[in-house]
Amino acid sequence: MQRVCFVLKVRADRIEEYRARHAAVWPEMLDALKATGWHDYSLFLREDGLLVGCLRTDDFAAAQAGMAATEVNARWQKEMAPFFESLDGARPDEAMRPLTEVFHLA
Repeated sequence: MQRVCFVLKVRADRIEEYRARHAAVWPEMLDALKATGWHDYSLFLREDGLLVGCLRTDDFAAAQAGMAATEVNARWQKEMAPFFESLDGARPDEAMRPLTEVFHLA
């Protein structure tokens, strides 16, 4: 199983609303994530808007493609895009770039 970590930046003026949205993620979004191979998925948000995502998956590219093919993800990404800085026209899920792991203590 592959471990993936990525960062994005939430706009400072949208942090509280971002937290609220993630306290009530749509059930169909949760189901789609599970069905497409997103396991042990967490988001961590620092007070300045730095967002760190971590997950485990068999194949990150396949998990991303699986979500990209769902209607619920298209709706979620459209609603979430205004919360982020520096997307350069991409959807938030398209702007995720995995970080290179340099150390892991199992």
